[in-house]
Amino acid sequence: MGRLIMMASITHCWKNTRLDWIGLLACALFLFGGYVQRLHAETILPEVSLLKLERNAESLSLSALVKFELPQAVEDALLKGIPVIFLAEVDIYRERWYWVDKKIAKSERHMRLVYQPLARRWRLMVGAGVIANNGIGVALNQSFDSLDDALNSIRRFSGWRIADLVELDVSARHRVEFQFRLDVSQLPRPLQIGALGQSDWTLSVSATQRFLLESLK
Repeated sequence: MGRLIMMASITHCWKNTRLDWIGLLACALFLFGGYVQRLHAETILPEVSLLKLERNAESLSLSALVKFELPQAVEDALLKGIPVIFLAEVDIYRERWYWVDKKIAKSERHMRLVYQPLARRWRLMVGAGVIANNGIGVALNQSFDSLDDALNSIRRFSGWRIADLVELDVSARHRVEFQFRLDVSQLPRPLQIGALGQSDWTLSVSATQRFLLESLK
């Protein structure tokens, strides 16, 4: 009888211990699931939140706002003094029902961001083409105290002249394709190879808008 009571007691204790472990595991999974949900909610996916076209007597201009967060690998490279280039491209097509659409204009904006550790400043150079290390091709040169300020300047496009009105057909419908991306091809060669296929170096977003010239202000 004593042996039966001892076995029953051991079995009862084992069941309680197992239930405690199951409870702890369930709590851990619940907390981890909540953390993943919060992490996902806090992640800002790249998007073009604003795309606006305007015209004046001579040209067509574009304003845009790109929302993105800088991947950690890219920020680490910047802090090591490696220049990072962002590229914005605009293609304008004249739509044709009888044939493929015709590309009538293209514009680019290259934005070269580099950190200057001695001055603790962020330098942003902007040009219509590839910007050389010696500064050739720079149309705008700015300095910022913080990375956030520099990125805010990169995210916003205001009054960017993308075409002359003489290139557009007043009676036709047109389409603007806007793309913003991190240009890995302009990184130093060793870093290009390391960044190839890495999600931390993948930053690209695009937007499209159709318009009639006469409907723009």
